[in-house]
Amino acid sequence: MTLTETAPGASEAELERHFEATIARNDRIEPRDWMPEGYRKTLVRQIAQHAHSEIIGMQPEGNWITRAPSLRRKAILLAKVQDEAGHGLYLYSAAETLGVSRLELTELLLAGRQKYSSIFNYPTLSYADVGTIGWLVDGAAICNQVPLCRTSFGPYGRAMIRVCKEESFHQRQGFELLATMMRGTDEQRAMVQESVDRFWWPALMMFGPPDADSPNTAQSMAWGIKRNTNDELRQKFVDMSVPQAEALGVTLPDPELRWNEERGHHDFGQPDWEEFMEGVKGNGPCNAQRMAHRRRAHEEGAWVRAAATAYAAKQGLDTPRSSLAGHSTTGGTER
Repeated sequence: MTLTETAPGASEAELERHFEATIARNDRIEPRDWMPEGYRKTLVRQIAQHAHSEIIGMQPEGNWITRAPSLRRKAILLAKVQDEAGHGLYLYSAAETLGVSRLELTELLLAGRQKYSSIFNYPTLSYADVGTIGWLVDGAAICNQVPLCRTSFGPYGRAMIRVCKEESFHQRQGFELLATMMRGTDEQRAMVQESVDRFWWPALMMFGPPDADSPNTAQSMAWGIKRNTNDELRQKFVDMSVPQAEALGVTLPDPELRWNEERGHHDFGQPDWEEFMEGVKGNGPCNAQRMAHRRRAHEEGAWVRAAATAYAAKQGLDTPRSSLAGHSTTGGTER
């Protein structure tokens, strides 16, 4: 039972004290619990960005479905892209418990009022990118998302348990693909190295700006939404990736990368944060293409939403506020 159920006449000060005590105990806040409006808005922003990223993220790898080198590789890639669609749906559903619909969130994305991860603004120029995204991009996502299984908002944390299990499998798939290519021809090895060179720095940007320049980290940590800072997660990712790169036989493109015995961690260089901010502003290499594709998918899915609404009316049901937010097809080419 929540405080609002057991004490419906509780003052806002009492409700806030109960909320803060719940956070302090590392217990979960549930949708029917009282929560500060700032907490709710922060969650909507973060979960929506996460959901949008999963849906937009289908596009770069979907670019290679029709050109996968074998039926086995095509089936693997299809399954992965399907998983990403599922992740988006889990997350939109979690956001809906906060009083917003999937349709509302989609419209905010299409209007440029919500964002998605900047990593998906980069093109996939070779088939090796499918492996590199699995290894580095999904590897960075795992570092980001495993702590979210313990986030303070119940629906978000529970959704992340399944998402993280599937992302872990995707990361292993990507590593296996690159390992196979590295055992191949000189041309294949060069293709892998070139792909790693392009995706290493954008992968480091996935954790967000440095802590000193991150406007939301401190409050999100205080509310238990985040469990680690951007820089802590970035360090963990670098430390995890270095031995994996050595096992693959690829070189990470950072001349400052070296083991620091005193710190017990790797030192590494900084990404181009101006490039990162341009991506956040919507000026990434493929941003216009990604958004045009998403808008087209939304428009072409209008008949599905209309049909769902008509069916609900015919059955005497309430029209679901989430009604389908539009298909997210993944075809197209970036070459």
